[in-house]
Amino acid sequence: MLIIAINGSPNAEGNTALMLRTALDEITTAGGEGHFMQVSDLLAKAKVPYCVVCSNPCEGRCFRGTALEAAYDLLRRCDGIIMGSPVYFCTVSAQIKAFWDKARYLRKDKALLNVVGGALSVGAGRFGGQESTLRALQDMMLCQGMTVVGDGFNDNDSGHLGACAQRMAKDDQDGLKRTRILARRVLEVAQATASLRVHRTQGK
Repeated sequence: MLIIAINGSPNAEGNTALMLRTALDEITTAGGEGHFMQVSDLLAKAKVPYCVVCSNPCEGRCFRGTALEAAYDLLRRCDGIIMGSPVYFCTVSAQIKAFWDKARYLRKDKALLNVVGGALSVGAGRFGGQESTLRALQDMMLCQGMTVVGDGFNDNDSGHLGACAQRMAKDDQDGLKRTRILARRVLEVAQATASLRVHRTQGK
């Protein structure tokens, strides 16, 4: 099982990155394969940093031959995605939105259909817009046909929308606990739904 953590924060070593790497540690401990994506670095290498719908369906003209194309190609074979964003005005960062807008490239091929998705977020305040940010991330995943899960697990409780923390995330032990639970849930459901992603290797 390949689970990809997508960091929507412009800070590759910040609070959101810490939570995502915590999730990946949980994934690898449980026997899965984890990969970390820093979207701000990927977008920096694109010819155009945001989608202008230059072709429909998307042909990937603006990022062909760049690291961004390689990142989308990796997403084509993943079993699960954990998306993270800091709270910017009660919603996602510009970076994760720009990255996902260009994922029209994947949508036309149903490349993420039945891929399992989970979301996490960090805010400056305890009630600083984390849940509305989670919902925005989940809506973005649903538009790809992904299977969205929260942070529930058999050994824990039924869960919530996803993992939320307050800055500084390293000191938010409950936020880190929920992150680990979310990671286990994403992996569990990815394993249980593997047969639903067979279409990607059969050219359908």
